[in-house]
Amino acid sequence: MAAGAAVDVERSGGARRVRRRRRLAFPAHCLQDRAAGPLRPLCADPRAPGTAAAPACLPHHPADLPGGGKAAARAPGPGGCGQWGELDLRAAGRLLQRRGQPLPPAGLCAGGGRGQWTAGEEPAQVLLWRLGARGCLARHPAPGPTAEGGLHSPSGTAPLQGHGRFYRMVAFSHHAYSMRPADVLYDCLPLYHSAGNIIGVGQCLVYGLTVVLRKKFSASRFWDDCVQHNCTVVQYIGEICRYLLRQPVREAEGRHRVRLAVGNGLRPAIWEEFAERFGVRHIGEFYGATECNCSIANVDGKVGSCGFSSRILPHVYPIRLVKVNEDTMELLRDAQGLCIPCQAGEPGLLVGQINQQDPLRRFDGYISESATSKKIAHSVFQKGDSAYLSGDVLVMDELGYMYFRDRSGDTFRWRGENVSTTEVEGVLSRLLGQTDVAVYGVAVPGVEGRAGMAAIADPHGQLSPDALYQELQKVLAPYARPIFLRLLPQVDTTGTFKIQKTRLQHEGFDPRQTADRLFFLDLKQGHYLPLDQGVYTRICSGAFAL
Repeated sequence: MAAGAAVDVERSGGARRVRRRRRLAFPAHCLQDRAAGPLRPLCADPRAPGTAAAPACLPHHPADLPGGGKAAARAPGPGGCGQWGELDLRAAGRLLQRRGQPLPPAGLCAGGGRGQWTAGEEPAQVLLWRLGARGCLARHPAPGPTAEGGLHSPSGTAPLQGHGRFYRMVAFSHHAYSMRPADVLYDCLPLYHSAGNIIGVGQCLVYGLTVVLRKKFSASRFWDDCVQHNCTVVQYIGEICRYLLRQPVREAEGRHRVRLAVGNGLRPAIWEEFAERFGVRHIGEFYGATECNCSIANVDGKVGSCGFSSRILPHVYPIRLVKVNEDTMELLRDAQGLCIPCQAGEPGLLVGQINQQDPLRRFDGYISESATSKKIAHSVFQKGDSAYLSGDVLVMDELGYMYFRDRSGDTFRWRGENVSTTEVEGVLSRLLGQTDVAVYGVAVPGVEGRAGMAAIADPHGQLSPDALYQELQKVLAPYARPIFLRLLPQVDTTGTFKIQKTRLQHEGFDPRQTADRLFFLDLKQGHYLPLDQGVYTRICSGAFAL
């Protein structure tokens, strides 16, 4: 690892600007060890009130540094320590080795103080990082007692995140989308997620780009922030692009310098509208997960595509779409027991052949061995091999561009047809002015398959189900039109702006489970009926034709 670059912190309005120098300066009390779970100081410092003793401390005061060092008095940080030391990372590493202690897997982590937000700061605060270190200066906490980096998860489903993979993910996005040293990247994503943490902050830590961190995504402030901080690259995930389109037109939309938007989850239905309205020349949509070995990227801006895989040289990067039972997601196999590859235009499960000796094709799994085994299938490409199961259904065109179809378990069958919830959500959201919509299948007693149900955010109670049905007849096939509607104040989303459906699916269309307004599509009358207990009973008894 190259010697670290010093950083000075300036305050400018609501932002903190970090300028790089040759060495790394940091508040001693802010070094943290997160491997054990809760944050605790990595070492005891009598000059930092409130720190707890811990063995194997990193040097951070002049007396600890080989060859001496110097400290400058500055304003105390949150922990009360007023001393900032300058630390040569190489010297620190040599000292640790002499003590017989292992090196931190990826260097140092600023766990508090001037490099992070404090509880009393405004939600709109923006932090600018400018770190020039060529090595990775972010400590990714180990899951349990292992030495690998990763996120702690009580369920055991957190992926084992090696530091080689961290670097490859950063390099993948950096070079695939031609990022430049002078770029300023706007990152408003949660840092517990690999998109914000690795793809975003990693550009700063590995390549020295300036990264603007916003504590919480704000659709109304997004473009103002980009103008204020001269951002040239923005990140998105999930429904962020749709939320931006819902905002009224602002002056800042025409004054920003953003040339690249990189992320995943941009719906094809709004792709061109987003690029045209906001003047973003390049959309860098990609598909991937922290642990997967089948990541793909759309590097040339093909509208709607999440990536590309060569159909001429498939063995260079052995990933494939294979046929599955879309109800059970069970792999379908041929007479030889191998998985059946999909043809162009056929939806299939994305899989990647595992080779533990190849850094691009290895699969390190999860903390839980049972969770790991569920993501591996054997005899997929050839007899005796192993492959990673992504759990996502995609479609490939005749050129090799791939398009996201649905998450595992989201697609359902109705009237003998497969219904893509992602496609129906996109249509409904566009018809309703980019409103939040969740589409899912619900079981109806005595009826084969699952009927479509749409939960729609209608906080002011203004939506007309009958008017909606008139529009749906123009744009959706009969089997894809939702049989049930649920109008609710808001649709729940995850911290990464993805629609949550689990609770909605569990409650189904039973009016006893919710106080939200429910509607049922009466096909004979050609409009939606309010769904009360009497209608519910008649549906369950088969009195209504579905």
